[in-house]
Amino acid sequence: MDISYKWLKEFANVSAGSKEFMHRMNMSGTEIKGFRSLSDGLSNIAVGKILKIERHPYADKLVVCQVDVGDKGTIQIVTAATNVFEGAIVPVALHKSVVAGGHKIEKGKLRGVESNGMFCSVEELGLTEHDYPDAIKDGILILKEGNPGDSIFTTLGMDDVIFEADVATNRPDCLSVKGIAREAAATFGVPFVERKPELKNTVKEDVSKYLKVTVNAPDLCPRYTARVVKNVRIAPSPLWLVEKLRNSGIRSINNIVDITNYVMMEYGQPMHAFDYACVKGGEIIVRRAGDSKTVRTLDSEERALKPEMLVIADAEKPIAVAGVMGGEYSGIMDDTTTIVFESACFSGPSV
Repeated sequence: MDISYKWLKEFANVSAGSKEFMHRMNMSGTEIKGFRSLSDGLSNIAVGKILKIERHPYADKLVVCQVDVGDKGTIQIVTAATNVFEGAIVPVALHKSVVAGGHKIEKGKLRGVESNGMFCSVEELGLTEHDYPDAIKDGILILKEGNPGDSIFTTLGMDDVIFEADVATNRPDCLSVKGIAREAAATFGVPFVERKPELKNTVKEDVSKYLKVTVNAPDLCPRYTARVVKNVRIAPSPLWLVEKLRNSGIRSINNIVDITNYVMMEYGQPMHAFDYACVKGGEIIVRRAGDSKTVRTLDSEERALKPEMLVIADAEKPIAVAGVMGGEYSGIMDDTTTIVFESACFSGPSV
């Protein structure tokens, strides 16, 4: 399991270096197999703001950009990128920088015009389109925020150290950021910071008007809770959330799916979100599959069900395999406006 050091420090402000952290955690009983940073092998890449774009005098497919890079002033960069524009905030590999693959960038001339660096795509930062789904393939990464001159690694959360924890089967309490942080607090003798969630912007409506939950298999599901949220807008997640998930080995999908993964990583409590419009009869029934033969899961695969398998069903059919995967037809879509959040305790052997 990948654990973000920066995220862990929100609960236990450990100041140890990466090697010391790994050594002492191993000695205290929490196995850390290794660590890495997303900025390993990269250097001298900053945030830049494109101030002006002009046509290259000797090449139709090139443009000349004046770029604000903070304390280093305004530099000139020649590029063939077609998605840049005046005002764009972009990653800039400066003179004597190194991008992904070990490629060194130095100032020079392109078709007779001086260029003092290079704009970077997600690939040149060692990232993927899964990290930034709205990034244009083969185009420059356009940032939603960032201050000219700042390190790109700080801006994109790439200055984090990611530890690979190998959690023993008898320590499910460590299957979360908080769980590992609690062990780190004890190991390093620092306070553990508990953050109690606050529920805001609730309405005084009876949830039973929208949803009924029935558990017909309490031996496989001793507790099932659900909450209905209305007036939802499906959108990309904010950068801080994308970064936390990415540094935990999870790619961003959208704000609602990302919320469920965020809670799972922070608390160790898996969650799921259903599109309320697809929950037929406004009812969730936790039951064994019984006569239900198949369910089509989120990966678009038709899955065979055995009668003893635990499923989450609506009034008509299974909409998820409990604790395993949601159903395709009840998943969160771009036009989803009302959702059901599920948080439950399922039997481990059943899962």
